[in-house]
Amino acid sequence: MPRCIALLSSALLALLVAGCDREPRTRSEPVVSPQRVAAKNDAEWDKFARQYIEDHFAAQPFFAVKAGRHEYDGRMPDWSSVGLKKEAERLKVARADIATFDPEAISPGKALERNHLLAVIDEELFWHDEALYPFKNPAWYISRLDPDIYLSTHYAPPEKRMLGYIGYAKAIPGIAANIRTNLDTRLPKSYIERAVAGFGGFAEFYRNDVAKVFASVQDPVRQRELAGVNAAAAAAMSQLAAWFESKRKDATDDYALGPEMFTQMLLQTERVTVPLERLEQIGREDTDRNYKALQGACAQYLPRGTIRACVDRMNAKQPPGGPVEGARRQLGELKAFVQKRNIVTIPSDEEARVAEAPPYNRGNFAYINVPGPFDKGQPSIYYVAPPDPKWSPAERAAYVPGEARLLFTSVHEVWPGHFLHFLHANRNPSLIESLWIGYAFAEGWAHYTEEMLWDMGLRDGNPEAHIGQLLAALLRNVRFQCAIGLHARGMSLEACEKLFRERAFADPGNARQQAARGTYDPAYLNYTLGKLMILRLREDWLAKQPVPDSADATDPKARWRDFHDALLSYGGPPIPLVRAAMIGDSSPPL
Repeated sequence: MPRCIALLSSALLALLVAGCDREPRTRSEPVVSPQRVAAKNDAEWDKFARQYIEDHFAAQPFFAVKAGRHEYDGRMPDWSSVGLKKEAERLKVARADIATFDPEAISPGKALERNHLLAVIDEELFWHDEALYPFKNPAWYISRLDPDIYLSTHYAPPEKRMLGYIGYAKAIPGIAANIRTNLDTRLPKSYIERAVAGFGGFAEFYRNDVAKVFASVQDPVRQRELAGVNAAAAAAMSQLAAWFESKRKDATDDYALGPEMFTQMLLQTERVTVPLERLEQIGREDTDRNYKALQGACAQYLPRGTIRACVDRMNAKQPPGGPVEGARRQLGELKAFVQKRNIVTIPSDEEARVAEAPPYNRGNFAYINVPGPFDKGQPSIYYVAPPDPKWSPAERAAYVPGEARLLFTSVHEVWPGHFLHFLHANRNPSLIESLWIGYAFAEGWAHYTEEMLWDMGLRDGNPEAHIGQLLAALLRNVRFQCAIGLHARGMSLEACEKLFRERAFADPGNARQQAARGTYDPAYLNYTLGKLMILRLREDWLAKQPVPDSADATDPKARWRDFHDALLSYGGPPIPLVRAAMIGDSSPPL
């Protein structure tokens, strides 16, 4: 994910868990005595929200650093078992305090902040208290350890950022020890693979790349200190990776959340209450829609060939100079298209850079790091990952997508996907809306923009480009199916991998990578889930809006810009919360 925490929503409808006859538990409105609930006003809410943010920064200093609050540079959170318990208790106390604010007694914008913050806390408590991911899932730590803020964001001279990195590196041996203690149990094979790659990748990166970033610092004392703490951090991560290697002999396949907890995940992190059976039906229907569209595009592109041959032909047209250079060229084309077609407001002249992904973060082909709202004018980095060197030459060659497929990765990550979204979110007057961006909102928006740009005429109906867009959609469709299958329906990892190969036409390396991700990231159905909720919201919102005299009433696309600007003005709460705010009701989001 980009700078995001999976979040929230306001749907309180109790729906049955698939295959069960009990209602899902919800934290959406805590039980508080009537005497404690007070009709507080906006000023009191603002005071509480400001204090909550400061308390959160103190408890989660690395989160604060990534948000751009650099007085916390060099500090890391306490991930000991005692520290994790203390943090959970802090969140529970804050949650009870939030419940004392009557949403009917404060303005709609403040009520949205209130419900959003409740959902932020629910998301954290779900993963800590119910899924127990700090004690079961090494990916929980890997996603929270990226030091890129000190290395690529030039918020201060190298000397100051180097001090921040030194503090970070000093904490790594203790963090590695806590991870071993917290995860001292039998782990699924896919978790072990992720841990070895992630922690081993950190060690490789510390050894090979960090010193180069700070080579310009002319302070021999600090350079010696950096060398010492960096070597210790690399050794700690190497030892941690080796420790996970040693656990292979006892590895399990016990990664599934189960249908009840998977349903709870959707409720607690995204406020989605749609039953699993209905979600499965929706997923199949959208997969079929995209598959039929792929058949049609391939009939134009390779009339007498199979779909596999059509996909192979598209992928064979590689971006000249490789994917990093190819992505750089595409960003100019995409920004110009967004501007020419008046698709959405671009609030600044900032640009994203493109770079090769570091070794510790190559679990997916591409991602973007965006500075936080307090880091003004700093660059965002769109990272593209090379194939795993352990793969065969044929698999490495197949991993790099064709130029048309890469085009829609660039749409997703930059124009007008994540990068543009965060340009808006970082300017939101509400710090709550700018600091916490939900998984389904962030990935749903980015994925939605792929199909939306095709519908707006990107590359003038070229079937090769359409194939690239549809393969991106089918990959996310299979994630959706695998997330439910792996965690709620007894699907095997092998069956999921086969589905990626046969239904999304993924190469073997990508198929393995994506199937494994589904075991430790069960919420990766949020790409398709978020996209479909946004498509439904667009339809319903446009139906409620009067058609301006200047708009072509026969072409709803002429009004999409208004929808996009309205949607992005909310930052990134759970989409059901945004839906209630935009159309004034709590109708189902799907």
